[in-house]
Amino acid sequence: MKPVIIVGTGLAGYTVAREFRKLDTATPLIIVTADDGGFYSKPMLSNAFALGKGASQLVTQAASQLAAQLNATVLTATLVKYIDAANKTIATSAGDYEYGKLVLATGARPIRLALEGDAAEDVISVNHVGDYAYFRARLAAARRHVTILGAGLIGCEFADDLAGAGYGVTLVDPNPVPLAALAAPALSEGLHAALSTRGVTMRLGTTATRVDRNGEALRVTLADGSSFDTGVVLSAVGLRADLSLAQSAQLKTGRGITVDRRGQTSAEDVFAVGDGAEYACEDGSARALPYIAPLMTAARAIARTLAGHPTDIELKPAPVIVKTPSFPLALVPPPPEVAAAGQWHTQVDGPHTICRFYDAQGVMRGFGVAPQEAGKRQQLLAELGGAQTALRPTLPA
Repeated sequence: MKPVIIVGTGLAGYTVAREFRKLDTATPLIIVTADDGGFYSKPMLSNAFALGKGASQLVTQAASQLAAQLNATVLTATLVKYIDAANKTIATSAGDYEYGKLVLATGARPIRLALEGDAAEDVISVNHVGDYAYFRARLAAARRHVTILGAGLIGCEFADDLAGAGYGVTLVDPNPVPLAALAAPALSEGLHAALSTRGVTMRLGTTATRVDRNGEALRVTLADGSSFDTGVVLSAVGLRADLSLAQSAQLKTGRGITVDRRGQTSAEDVFAVGDGAEYACEDGSARALPYIAPLMTAARAIARTLAGHPTDIELKPAPVIVKTPSFPLALVPPPPEVAAAGQWHTQVDGPHTICRFYDAQGVMRGFGVAPQEAGKRQQLLAELGGAQTALRPTLPA
């Protein structure tokens, strides 16, 4: 019996493995990872400082424990060199392996800014628990000030978390408000005010152009000509799907690895899930969905398909919870293809600011609420569900 092989031990890879084992206890299962294979919750990386959690405390299970629970072979510190989809084999640094089904849960890599200066290489990105450990070590050795490049979801979460833990924080972003790409203007302005009250210095409408050493400090120069000193520079400008393995195997890719309604790539019996996948939807768009809810939905459906129960992935709208305690938000951003042609409408309901997005035809296509709570999220999801059908992936063209 040829094994199911999963490449990647993030939430996507391990969720597929767990769900598959609930349905199939006999088929050999091999999980391959370049790191140590420990399981941790990646979303906790951006709010662990205020909780006082170090990197080792975030890892809840070691690879050996997971291997025993899943009756699987977990190959740690192992690189996948290439995929031979025609012969259903993978070549790794630990040898070659045949597969019956292959799942790529290879995730995404941080986007690197083209910065000048003799300290440009000292700019940190946190995309893994090992990155987080290094970030904490750098903070312990530096002055208690952090500059964050990017006021999107992760940048704002880090800013709120670090400020809450007593660090000075400067947040730099080219947009006039934080979360400009995801949230309604009223909610972005509310977050701006809350972070400012928290003590975060906002340098918006500009970008960093260079980072230089200035004694024990780092000097950040902005496009507006100003500069300031800081202890550590953290880049949080976004992620890009890791397509290197898929492209070397000549799989179809866009902004992610293109998958059909069941998560299968352009190669038979090769699937992709998580931050590295791009789903083709009924409205003709192709979307990368780097959030927990779609990841879990896709992983469960793919696991059923692997176990012999072909299952479509049904990606229904689900709120993105923004972990900013000073201004807790829940967001369902409108689809990118309608965002430019619609309008946000804002309602104040007691302590809540509720924003609904309507497209050019007057159909509700997204929402945001602050402060977020389960009751309001469910109410707005029900409204949204009544206005549009589920985003059901379809076979790509």
